[in-house]
Amino acid sequence: MNGNAARRALGPTDIVTQLAQLQGWTLQGDGPELSIAKRYEFANFHEVMAFANAVAWIAHQRDHHPELLLSYRHCTVAWRTHDAGGITRTDFDCAAQVDALREPAA
Repeated sequence: MNGNAARRALGPTDIVTQLAQLQGWTLQGDGPELSIAKRYEFANFHEVMAFANAVAWIAHQRDHHPELLLSYRHCTVAWRTHDAGGITRTDFDCAAQVDALREPAA
């Protein structure tokens, strides 16, 4: 899939279909603020910051930047594609990459 197709806003059916493939991600907001979001829990702030830095690295590599909400023991990550005016395949791809950060090492 080329970059342009990945950055086109998805329709409601495609969003629900893609969302069903991700564990724990939900829709947040509405209208132009609609995004996919997930809250990750951690033991302490140091782990939160390490996770946030790993998310930042993914965002930099993809040139696609989420909204992050950091707290002492959790981090909420929200993706939407501002320039497409909605949620795109890129958002779901990035969400899957963030989930992979929490998968146990083989």
